[in-house]
Formats: sequence, C-alpha cells, structure tokens
Amino acid sequence: MPAKPAKKKHLPVWQETILLLGIAVVLAIVIKALFVQAFYIPSQSMEPGLVKNDRILVQKVSYWFGGSPQRGDVVVFKDPNGWLSAEESAGPTNGVAKLLSKVGLYPSGGHLVKRVIGVAGDTISCCDAQGRILVNGQPLNEKSYARLGGAECYGPMVDSCGKDWEIGPIPKGHIFVMGDNRNNSADSSFHMCKPDETDCTKNPYVDVGDVVGKVFVLLWPSNHFKFLHRPDTFADVPDPS
Repeated sequence: MPAKPAKKKHLPVWQETILLLGIAVVLAIVIKALFVQAFYIPSQSMEPGLVKNDRILVQKVSYWFGGSPQRGDVVVFKDPNGWLSAEESAGPTNGVAKLLSKVGLYPSGGHLVKRVIGVAGDTISCCDAQGRILVNGQPLNEKSYARLGGAECYGPMVDSCGKDWEIGPIPKGHIFVMGDNRNNSADSSFHMCKPDETDCTKNPYVDVGDVVGKVFVLLWPSNHFKFLHRPDTFADVPDPS
C-alpha cells in the first residue's frame, strides 16, 4: 500500500495571528507609500464641503508618470513654511494613533488641504463685477462648493474685495491654492504680498513636490461620505497665453 502523505503541521493560533498581523502591516505600509493615505481636515478652511476633523483618503497615483495637480483638484500637501499653527501641525498624540499613522491607517498631522486654483503659467485676479475670481481672464463659478463667509467676493484674503489684486504667472513646478471657506483660510491668497506692500518677499505658492496627492473620498463620518470630483467650471479656463 502506498504510504499516506504526512499531515501538514499547522502553526499555533498565536503564531498565525502574529503572522497575519505582520502581513497586514506590510500591506498597509506598501499601500500608504504607493497608493492611498488617510488624512484629516485640520481646520474650517474647506467648509462647507469638508468639515474640521473629517477623515479623507488621498490618491497618490493621480500624479504619477508626469501627472501634476490640475485646477479644481482638492489636494493634500506638506506645510510650505509655517502656514499651520502648532496645534494643527501636531497630529495624533496617543501611542496607538501615532503607530497607526506611520502605516497610513490613521491621519497624520503637518499637512494642509486646499483647492488648486492655478497651475504653472496661470495668472489669477480678483475680482469681476460679480465678485468672481478670474484665471487667465476666465471667471470661475464657485457657488456650488465655495463659501463667502461674510465676504463680498471669492478672493477676500489679501485685503478686501474693494481692492483688486492680481498674481502670476505662477512659476513652473508650483500651484496657487485656496480654501473653499474664502473668508477663513490661510491659503495662497493670504500669504501673498498685499497690493500696497513694497520690498515684499512672501511666497504664496506651493511646490508641486510637496503635494502628497488628490483627495478623492470623504470617508468619515459616514453621514458625510462622498466622492470628490473636479468642478466643471475649471474646464472653461483657457491655457495661459
């Protein structure tokens, strides 16, 4: 009679558990590094669409293989230089949350979330008679996603809506970003030189290299869940001349 095949030995339950946890951690690290990462909204600057402490997922592959942020994208990027307060930069404080943030399973701090208004070569100005921002001379219809917050126009942060401003062309490799809550966002328009400032050396642009990726899902809380899409108004913006 042929010999019966030897039974395979199973690992003890505790060893299998450790092995599965190890595989899960490795997969999480790979996913974070290459594809998707979790973040949270650190302030009220992206209301009404994204509320403070909402959890979001960022898609990293969008800008691979020569791709770059596009007008209208909501992006996560590293703090350019002191845009965030100490509290907003802190991130998770307890040990478990810190560990999970390292593998992309919990939002990390030190990042901002804004909407791309202009890309390299663009000129942005504020505002037309209807209070709309113009990109390369084309006004944006932002009523569907932006909030005035008591302001009279969609570009109030430099000074006031009674004083026009213009910036650009945006340097190569950089973007100009704004929060959707226009009267409560320390964004590119907040950090640019005011029209009456002289010898100003402020840098309002975000280096594309500091962009982590594009926000594509508002994940939590569950009643806020939705996929994010680029607003149609940006499709009408002409290329810079």
